[in-house]
Amino acid sequence: MIKTLHISNYALIDALDIEFDSGFNIITGETGAGKSIILGALSLLLGERADIKAVRRGERKSVIEGVFKLGDAPDVERIISENELDKPVDGECILRRELLPGGRSRAFVNDTPVTLPVLRELASHLVDIHSQHANLQLTSETYQLNVLDILAGNGELLAEYHRVFASFREALQKYTKARDMLRRNRDDADFLVYQYEQLAAMNLQPGEHEALEQEREMLANVGEINENLAAALDPLNNESPNALGLISNAVDALTRLADTLGEGERSIDFRVLAERLESARIEISDISDTLIEAGETIAADPERLQEIEDRLSKIYSLELKHHVDTTDALIELRDNIKAQIDTLDNGDNILKELETVAKRAKKSAINIAQQLSERRCATANELSAELVRRAAPLGMPNLRCSIVIDKGKLGHDGMDSVKFLFAFNKNQEPMPLGATASGGEISRLMLTLKSIVAERTKLPSIIFDEVDTGVSGDIAGRMGSTMALVSRYLQVVAITHLPGIAALGDKHFKVYKEDDDQTTNTHIRILDDAGRRRELALMISGNPDDQAALASADALLNSAL
Repeated sequence: MIKTLHISNYALIDALDIEFDSGFNIITGETGAGKSIILGALSLLLGERADIKAVRRGERKSVIEGVFKLGDAPDVERIISENELDKPVDGECILRRELLPGGRSRAFVNDTPVTLPVLRELASHLVDIHSQHANLQLTSETYQLNVLDILAGNGELLAEYHRVFASFREALQKYTKARDMLRRNRDDADFLVYQYEQLAAMNLQPGEHEALEQEREMLANVGEINENLAAALDPLNNESPNALGLISNAVDALTRLADTLGEGERSIDFRVLAERLESARIEISDISDTLIEAGETIAADPERLQEIEDRLSKIYSLELKHHVDTTDALIELRDNIKAQIDTLDNGDNILKELETVAKRAKKSAINIAQQLSERRCATANELSAELVRRAAPLGMPNLRCSIVIDKGKLGHDGMDSVKFLFAFNKNQEPMPLGATASGGEISRLMLTLKSIVAERTKLPSIIFDEVDTGVSGDIAGRMGSTMALVSRYLQVVAITHLPGIAALGDKHFKVYKEDDDQTTNTHIRILDDAGRRRELALMISGNPDDQAALASADALLNSAL
């Protein structure tokens, strides 16, 4: 359940803290007071996309933090363990979302950074938000199928089906691709062999194109290269005097100077200077030897230059023909063509093997899909009866429900398509919900369905945001009673404009706005008995001091006891 909720620097909220009750929590307030803002902040905490425009002051971050008391929550514990998050302390899990200046957002679970998908998955096992706009989901066949899977406990089986179905799709794709390639290759068999023989005859080597171009550049400029080598080598070793000879003379002179002066104390150690010069002479000598060696290996070779030109010409021609620009790409092409030719030679066996793999994967997928279908059918019968039973007290005594499951081709969620059909009158045939129900009837059905799902899945908390829209009077009271009944098993938070529902809550919050000199701020407070009485009177007549409305409020509160 949601224990506490903290919101700061978000829309009209500067700072707000709410401590919820474990039972039936009521939130009321005038239109525009900020109820939707609180719900929007909570949605962010549950992994919804962030809108930086909602940040109140752009220079400060916006923070939404919720403390959730877990109780028996194996799925939450599993997600925490799988993602190596800090374990809950005292059975409490803390979710936090931060909207930062500049448009970025961060999410945390127990103070450990997490991705939004992880936050979203974890939150889905903690609380469910149901708004009046979500009523339209009930008309969606995808949503209807999802409800059946939740109630049937198909989570693990469905995950296994998704894995097997993906394997089947991959195997089928490989088979289809190989079959089509084999057909094309057989039509082009002679041409493939010709292409391969032409490429194989070249005996191409990796990086050959670049290496040949470098060698050609060197051979084409032998004269200039040798000229520069001589210009570098002559002053080092060939000319008289040269650098090596002059340095040797300097070394000898410094050595004699050191011998003459002896080992006495001097500011300059000439023997050390002689050693440093000798090291320089050795290094220059090595450079000289390297230049001599280079000169011996670089010589004009017109025949080799012509060989390179001829080889490069053939390589250029192949690269142009096959729309590539390196010998490595030509080698890869050659190997691919060889693989295609090998496939031709063994194509039927390869296809047969791929077909066997695809059929085996399909058989596994069908087997799991049938298990899903059997469980869905059993759950559909139970759910239709439960919906009729629970909806009857909500002003639908003639409701009939038929959940039709049709078998079809394998798809992402099995082989079933689901349709929830309803009839609200005795002389009416069951029809799809969107074609037969009013907004109020859809609201009541959705409340009933959400209650069943929440109880069966042991979801800790459920939030109803104005699900009473489109109903009034006795029916509204019955919807409130339904929510109050659900709150015996799990935490319920209801945002409502109807006094008959508000009177049933265990804890009543009022959302309101106040202005200061510069801004408008949303606040929330817990109502005591007197405050609840005045708030109900305000909801009834628009005047919290109206005596008749106060009497009606007393009657509602007394009947709720």
